[in-house]
Amino acid sequence: MKLLFDTFPVLLFVGIYYGAGDLFLATGVAIVATIVQVAVFWLRHRRFEKMHLISAALIVLLGGLTILLRDKAFIMWKPTLVNWAFAVVFLIPQLMGKKTLFERMAGHAIKVPGSVWNRANVMWVAFFLLAGAANIYFARDYEAAETRLMAALPTLGAEAFEKLDCAKPAFVTHRDLCSAAAASEQTWVNFKLVLIGLTFVYVLMIGFYLARHMEPEADADAEPRGSEPATDKKP
Repeated sequence: MKLLFDTFPVLLFVGIYYGAGDLFLATGVAIVATIVQVAVFWLRHRRFEKMHLISAALIVLLGGLTILLRDKAFIMWKPTLVNWAFAVVFLIPQLMGKKTLFERMAGHAIKVPGSVWNRANVMWVAFFLLAGAANIYFARDYEAAETRLMAALPTLGAEAFEKLDCAKPAFVTHRDLCSAAAASEQTWVNFKLVLIGLTFVYVLMIGFYLARHMEPEADADAEPRGSEPATDKKP
């Protein structure tokens, strides 16, 4: 349930994009959804979650620039910055020898040795770094495709490239380049959805890892190991 709550702005973004095919509209919805997410969490818990705040700050900044400047590059780089920011936030306490952020988040529900928390925390850092790097690949692929299309049609205004409709007469002479750019944009959006699925799978994997190292709960009613049952002593 928490994973669904944490990712619902992205799910809305993808849903709006699939429905309307408009990256700018989807970005605006994601900004509003993220603000609502932070507000709802505060109303329920009377505190803010660091990961929500990082995500909200970047989506408002980069999403706002995307809409204001009509430039898709800003929103496409946001997943990389968010994931790498998460990696830094998870890594710094561990490097400082403090309790890891992951243990602070999940330590109330499960008891494992400190070394296990450290390894699990490093696993999350690695995931965030790889997710951010993968996003660079898909974002740059779209930027390259868009650059080729715009170079082939220099007389078209920027608004023509905001919502790529390759059936329009303006793209008839370079429909192959338009299709390539539209496919790259779609692939980037698909990657965001796949990343949610990968995150869910990763949560399960780390959950199984932690479960293997759970410390048994002490039984308050059990006799101490090695002790002998009390017997009545006769004088």
